[in-house]
Amino acid sequence: MDLCLVLMITSFGLGMVSTHAELQRFEQPAKTDGKLSFLVLGDWGRKGAFNQSEVAHQMGRIGEKLDVDFVVSTGDNFYDDGLTGEQDKAFEESFTQIYTAKSLQKQWYSVLGNHDYRGNVEAQLGLHLRKIDSRWLCLRSFIVNAELAEIFFVDTTPFVKSYFTDAKGHTYDWRGIGNPRAYIANLIKDLKLALRESSAKWKIVVGHHSIRSIGHHGDTKELVSKLLPILKANNVDFYMNGHDHCLEHISDTESPIQFLTSGAGSKAWRGDIREQKTEGLKFFYDGQGFMSVQLTRSAAEMAFYDVSGNVLHRWNSTKLLYSSI
Repeated sequence: MDLCLVLMITSFGLGMVSTHAELQRFEQPAKTDGKLSFLVLGDWGRKGAFNQSEVAHQMGRIGEKLDVDFVVSTGDNFYDDGLTGEQDKAFEESFTQIYTAKSLQKQWYSVLGNHDYRGNVEAQLGLHLRKIDSRWLCLRSFIVNAELAEIFFVDTTPFVKSYFTDAKGHTYDWRGIGNPRAYIANLIKDLKLALRESSAKWKIVVGHHSIRSIGHHGDTKELVSKLLPILKANNVDFYMNGHDHCLEHISDTESPIQFLTSGAGSKAWRGDIREQKTEGLKFFYDGQGFMSVQLTRSAAEMAFYDVSGNVLHRWNSTKLLYSSI
């Protein structure tokens, strides 16, 4: 399988080790001071339009200030219908030529969104794009061990039943999925095992679709029923997603999990809010922007920025260095 070659061609010092069950696992070197910082961006690839270039500029500025280690993409990487193939110029026009700041020349870890599934999925997953721009790493589901944190990237699009039963005129590239029920069952099994075996100080799960949101799409019922119980049972700290074109922070009312939406990388949906479910809502912004994450062994800080780089919302959390016996 060509995925085993991925880290032999990248220049970011990553190392690949054995898998957790079927999930590919990558090592992300930590800073010598023991701190970890990264940016989170979603729903962005529009060749610079809808303020994508402006958001990218501010990401570069904040990325330099925080000395970020990498960037996380929550999916819908290329609009409107993914990439047509490996030679699609949209990859360079929406990625390489947009995120040009020195601070953003780090590894990008990306999941697929529903719009990506409307194009040639294999193009985003394959080696060719990594040869064009070695920052690029997009897989269906995988794990990044960043020492302080383990980040579990989950392919959420196949969970959503309506994409199979009511595609609304869209064509989805389901190659590699096979029977969706079996695919989801195997993914859940692998994720459960990986989360259970993790000894990371911080556990973060990243998917494209929201579990909790008051934005346009709202809660994803399939994730509420199938994924959320696993997160709760395994002490996951943060679930990060895109899909809704907004910035959002919701605290779970039944567990310590924080739901963090960063799907405002370009086109945003002004005024498109579902106000009937506001329990735990800490912050919502219906404009463009991105999120930063800073972690130490005992503290986490999340910040949301608008298209001008202004901090809209900041949230801090602490945890004990050592668990009580």
